[in-house]
Amino acid sequence: MIITWIGHSTFLLQIGSANILLDPIWSERASPVQFAGPKRIVAPGVAFDSLPPIDLVLLSHDHYDHLDITTVRHLAARLPRAEWIAPLEVGAWLRARGVIVAAELDWWQSVRVHGLDITCTPAQHFSGRRPNNRNSTLWCGWAIRAGERAVFFAGDTGQHPEFGAITRRLGPFDAALLPIGAYDPRWFMGPVHMAPEEAVSAYIDIAAENAGRACRFIAMHWGTFRLTDEPLDEPPVLTRAAWSRAGLDPALLWVPARGETLRISTG
Repeated sequence: MIITWIGHSTFLLQIGSANILLDPIWSERASPVQFAGPKRIVAPGVAFDSLPPIDLVLLSHDHYDHLDITTVRHLAARLPRAEWIAPLEVGAWLRARGVIVAAELDWWQSVRVHGLDITCTPAQHFSGRRPNNRNSTLWCGWAIRAGERAVFFAGDTGQHPEFGAITRRLGPFDAALLPIGAYDPRWFMGPVHMAPEEAVSAYIDIAAENAGRACRFIAMHWGTFRLTDEPLDEPPVLTRAAWSRAGLDPALLWVPARGETLRISTG
């Protein structure tokens, strides 16, 4: 299994025999228009034209920093055979942009595709691309399993009580991809985005139910777009500090550099 951080919540996950993109965005701005809105601070860690053939794309929800129309159109044109899986009510939007929707799932629903078991998992967030469609589509995370190997992608989420239940039902996991950024001010962002300390607490809930298997914490949702008030480089600092205070194994925390790859042995 190979996991590459492209930036923000975008990953290339190579598991089983499939190449998967998670929440792909290659645009310069996380915005409905490319002349305004949050601007990309760093280039994607993998150039779009350097992507391998993509079998599957998983989307967590319809916000602009996770569902990007320009990237969707480019993927549909360059990789027309790629299949997409999305939470409820996002499929029609995708089909209208020319993509193949393999499944549109509710929380705890599963589908088998490309030899993988894909399950939609609960998250605490919200959705909407316009003022008049707020929360008309679902948001979620994903559990991705290929035989004995499995990854949990938490999506965009605040802290919630279901991390342990997700692990009991769908684990054990080899890796948990958890958001650590876009958390300030807490009075506003707290319900929908975890702070680093909360992400470490979520990981502890996952690890406690992981059947004794080592699970790597993989940090995401930081350092790519300036979405909130905290300094761009603060989330990793606070995450490492919370990890150390909790007495967790330093080898299991991975805060990737842009474009960095983690290989998890199948042995």
